[in-house]
Amino acid sequence: MVRLSRGEYETKKAYSDSPGTVAQELVDAGAKWLHVVDLDGARSGKPTNFLEILAIRKVAEAADVKVQLGGGGRDKETITCMLSDLADRVVVGSAAIADWDWFQGLLADPDYPAERLALGLDARSGCLAVEGWTKQLEKRATDFAATVRDTGLGAIVYTDISRDGMLTGINLHATAAVIAATDVPVIASGGISCLDDIRRCKEIGCAGVIVGRAYYEGKIDLAKAIEVSARDII
Repeated sequence: MVRLSRGEYETKKAYSDSPGTVAQELVDAGAKWLHVVDLDGARSGKPTNFLEILAIRKVAEAADVKVQLGGGGRDKETITCMLSDLADRVVVGSAAIADWDWFQGLLADPDYPAERLALGLDARSGCLAVEGWTKQLEKRATDFAATVRDTGLGAIVYTDISRDGMLTGINLHATAAVIAATDVPVIASGGISCLDDIRRCKEIGCAGVIVGRAYYEGKIDLAKAIEVSARDII
């Protein structure tokens, strides 16, 4: 298991060489979804780490936990494989942004249930980056979030790249703007560092939060984070 900082591959930091063991720890803490990113697949355009993902999938299936997978889902054949063998929901990012008509066609195709797909919107200063965050665009995340209203899409995963892996707190303003632009559940990613970040995400209407480095480095107790996310905000 590895993490990047701000999406920069040269900052890669390894935390474990046993994805299945980490998955079991997350399941034991009460996680109902495991978010997995194939970093090599995100850069190459094809899923790469099959054995590692399958190890995670095996643990998840045994506990009736779902897997959300991103990285490499850029054509129908690959997405079919990912949905069949690796994940309950597939995050499509670069391919959707590069060919929006193709993605809308995917959402309308009964062979690809919209609720099993997520749109990955990865942004710096509100503008999208694609191809493993190596290519910066001028297109805005909120514009794409608005376009998928009324589609039945399973989720939008919104990542603030400048904060990803930095433990600096969520970009509440940008995340709230994406939430306001759409009726699709928005999952926040990038910068989560403490339980207060979880609370703030819930307050602005996030459907979920992706916790990575903060968990691996012991800054967040996952069981407590899940408890906080389940509470009503008063």
